[in-house]
Order: sequence, then C-alpha cells, then structure tokens
Amino acid sequence: MQATADSTKMDCVWSNWKSQAIDLLYWRDIKQTGIVFGSFLLLLFSLTQFSVVSVVAYLALAALSATISFRIYKSVLQAVQKTDEGHPFKAYLELEITLSQEQIQKYTDCLQFYVNSTLKELRRLFLVQDLVDSLKFAVLMWLLTYVGALFNGLTLLLMAVVSMFTLPVVYVKHQAQIDQYLGLVRTHINAVVAKHPEN
Repeated sequence: MQATADSTKMDCVWSNWKSQAIDLLYWRDIKQTGIVFGSFLLLLFSLTQFSVVSVVAYLALAALSATISFRIYKSVLQAVQKTDEGHPFKAYLELEITLSQEQIQKYTDCLQFYVNSTLKELRRLFLVQDLVDSLKFAVLMWLLTYVGALFNGLTLLLMAVVSMFTLPVVYVKHQAQIDQYLGLVRTHINAVVAKHPEN
C-alpha cells in the first residue's frame, strides 16, 4: 500500500517537473526561459575559460557583492529616512529550507533506482548476456572515441543545451516542412532497405 502511494507521489513530482521543462524548452514564458538559457550558456562558456573552482568562486563573489551592496544601500536608506524596516533579507532568512526525512528518503529511493538500473544494464552489456546488444554498445563506444577526439565534454554539453532550447521551437514553427522532408527521407530509406533485403 505504501509503495503504491510513493509511486503515485513520484509520478506526480515527475509529471510536474516534466511539464515545467517542456514549458521552458518551448519558450512559453520568454523571460523565464531566457534567464535559464542565458544562465546555462554563461556557466558553460565560463567553464570553457576557467576551472570549476574559479567559476564557483567568481559566482559566489558576485552574489556576495550584490547582497552586501543591497544590505548597505538599505541600511543607508533607513538611516537617512529614519525608518526601521529591519533586515532587507529577513523574509528569506526566516524561510525554512531544510529537507524533511520523507523528502530525503524519496530522492534517495529515486537515485537508488536509477543507479541500480544502470549498474544492471552495464553488467549485462559488459558480461555479454546478449551478444548483439554488447556489439551495439561496443560500436557506440567506438563512435564516441571519434566524437571525443573532435569535441571535449564541455563543447558537447554546450551544443546539447543550445539544441535543447532551439530545436523544439524551430520544429513547432516549421513542422509541416520538416515532416515533409522527414517523410521523404523515411521513404528513401525504406526503398533502399527493400532493394537490399538482409541475407
């Protein structure tokens, strides 16, 4: 009974997260998507130029500079206007940010499921439970050696982020033309496969 309730909660959380991600990727709220997309690009471009430690330190310094400046500004403003509004971040300081035991358990259960599934699949592939699947995996890894020689991980991640935020919108705007060309490609592939049946 408890497992069913947890599964329903996890499905609800996943559904909510999925709809928010789709809204971001389809630019339904342009301001919010622009902020997220710009932040990702800035972070990835920063990581191509600086080490992770430097990027984290610069981000922390930028955040501290902004909050300290705002705190000093509000304190001076309160002194000049002779008001007692209190700490400008009081609402955020009183905000409860601790994770409950149930939340931690939910996320660790989810993480445990994905780790176990991945380990089982890797074991199946590396110990050749199915020869065809292991050969496909080997070909994929061999192709990835060429991709790795051409691009580093950050470049691939940067290309993936740009593609995630642009391809869905391009497809929606030009869906008829794209579907038409994909149909032509599919027809051509089917014709080639029909001419050369497997022996």
